[in-house]
Amino acid sequence: MTDIEIARLCKLQSITKIADKLGVNSDDLDLYGKYKAKVCSKPNPQKNAKLILVTAINPTAAGEGKTTVSIGLADALNIIGAKTCLALREPSLGPVFGIKGGATGGGYSQILPMEDINLHFTGDFHAITSANNLLCALIDNSIFQGNLLNINPDRVVFNRTMDVNDRALRGVAVNHGVKDSAERNEKFNITAACEVMAVLSLASDLNDLKNRLGNILVAYTYDGKPVFARDLQAQESMAILLKDALRPNLVQTIGGTPAFVHCGPFANIAHGCNSVQATKLAMSYAPYTVTEAGFGADLGAEKFLDVKCRMSGLKPNAVVIVATVRALKLNGGADKNNLASEDLDALNKGMCNLLRHVSNIKDVYRLPCIVAINRFTGDTESEIAAIENAVNQLGIQALDCDVWGKGGQGAVALAKKVVKLCASDNGLFRYAYQDTDSVENKIRNIAVKIYGAASVEFSPKALESLKSLSEAVDISKLPVVIAKTQYSFSDDPTLLGAPSGFVLNVRDIEYRGGAGFLVALAGNMLLMPGLPKRPNAVGMTISDDGTIDGLY
Repeated sequence: MTDIEIARLCKLQSITKIADKLGVNSDDLDLYGKYKAKVCSKPNPQKNAKLILVTAINPTAAGEGKTTVSIGLADALNIIGAKTCLALREPSLGPVFGIKGGATGGGYSQILPMEDINLHFTGDFHAITSANNLLCALIDNSIFQGNLLNINPDRVVFNRTMDVNDRALRGVAVNHGVKDSAERNEKFNITAACEVMAVLSLASDLNDLKNRLGNILVAYTYDGKPVFARDLQAQESMAILLKDALRPNLVQTIGGTPAFVHCGPFANIAHGCNSVQATKLAMSYAPYTVTEAGFGADLGAEKFLDVKCRMSGLKPNAVVIVATVRALKLNGGADKNNLASEDLDALNKGMCNLLRHVSNIKDVYRLPCIVAINRFTGDTESEIAAIENAVNQLGIQALDCDVWGKGGQGAVALAKKVVKLCASDNGLFRYAYQDTDSVENKIRNIAVKIYGAASVEFSPKALESLKSLSEAVDISKLPVVIAKTQYSFSDDPTLLGAPSGFVLNVRDIEYRGGAGFLVALAGNMLLMPGLPKRPNAVGMTISDDGTIDGLY
């Protein structure tokens, strides 16, 4: 059966029953139909609440199943009596209608209602898009209405956004042919990469949200002074649009595990984590929280640990690194059309990708970790054993699980080990760089320690941006988000496995004052994805009764 067929066969519990499992007061529940709700209570994490981060090897066309494992693990923890809640990201319509598909798991490890979550859900992404574009309208209106802020139209740095993959919007002209208006070049970011998304993800409450919105850098004046959203008095109206989106969404897994699904920044071009509020709210209601970070550990986990944890005070007690036999064989040069056949040679060649991720979590961040082998039906015992043996050489255990076919029951052994791992946390966690490091050294530390690079090369434009930003605002202690390809440790998507000795090319550096970090653009990474030759959108159908087919 397909994921959609499985989801439709599963009987959902009312969201009020799911809330009762957590102990959420009915007064703190804002219902969006029978199976979705927003939770209005303030986070207050339990003193000894355990946080489990699920990450993965670099993604491949074969699929890794990180979200599926996160969901299956949470169900498994509840099966063994460890009360657990999930905290996951919201899907973006870009991948849903593009190449990657939805983000609600698969098989018998899904969050439901799958179709709603993958589409409009509770409207959070629309609210973010609207707030972002309201600010853009206020910028252009200020310029048109006499330009009292002395904004230089050629130095507007805040972009419009849309939650769809549309490469045509990577470069547009606004005010073209509009009388008495300043024509200028503009571009769109996808909503998942816009700063308002990051602001909402990191805001602790409404006041913090408004302060962060006001701190968004939007432009420079003709004499080089920064202009912020607060100068346009935009933060209150933006917050009004975001007031409901600020509250985390509550849904459920097929196994009945409560799941907070809130905010959805991409990990390749943004910081890749669900909201701080959702994570802390899960930890307020359950002794164990399972969360995930986007793409491979070089992207999502690095940003979770170096950005989200740094800003929020959170720290994972255990890390689960997801790998598949198929993906490791692809990293080792196997033919993508022949992954079902046993190929120990390719598997062993591709093992370096997993081992580097494990070493990073274990040695750079000094966190307890375990490898979850997301099992496919074609995997052989010899291939599973090869992964287990390789990981054991690093002093780490690997366990295979079948959460797609068995749900939580397929990860019971993993859940028991994770509970023990949480109890063994030695408190030695450290970041990959320090607040006091220079911006250049923060980027170098990530590139060398996490990616395996020999050095970093900053383009003239990146150095110019760094100089300009340093003169305009204080960036000395800001963390760094590196936007780069998800397919490789390097900035070259064709360098699979675990390349080393390469140069990471940083072409520009952007300031995210509201979010509170810098973005370093590496390689050819763009903040607006494009559609593939045959997008998912082409194969979807909807029947008269509202049934959707082709929605992954």
